Amino acid sequence: MIRLDAVWMAIEPLDMRAGTEAALARVVHVFGAARPHHAYLFANRRANRMKVLVHDGIGVWLAARRLHQGRFVWPKDCSGTLNLTRAQLDALVLGLPWQRMGDAGVIAVL
Repeated sequence: MIRLDAVWMAIEPLDMRAGTEAALARVVHVFGAARPHHAYLFANRRANRMKVLVHDGIGVWLAARRLHQGRFVWPKDCSGTLNLTRAQLDALVLGLPWQRMGDAGVIAVL
């Protein structure tokens, strides 16, 4: 299992044709650097596809996820970044409302 100390979300969309090198360049541009044991999340404009770049301390991993129905819950702002918890990442990957995840996975009303 890959260790994750921090999960970062880029608000601005990424072209899903981007490979590992292009995604890594975007991470460096948006976040300043790719830090070990950090994950960086990007979605396309429609938010039905997501890419995750993880620096494991030795190299980088690039994973993709696609929803065949619905969309990932992605912020509407066109700039900036967010820091997510592990519970929020788990909810996001499933297409659930990750913004409402609290302690111990409890979903609360905003």
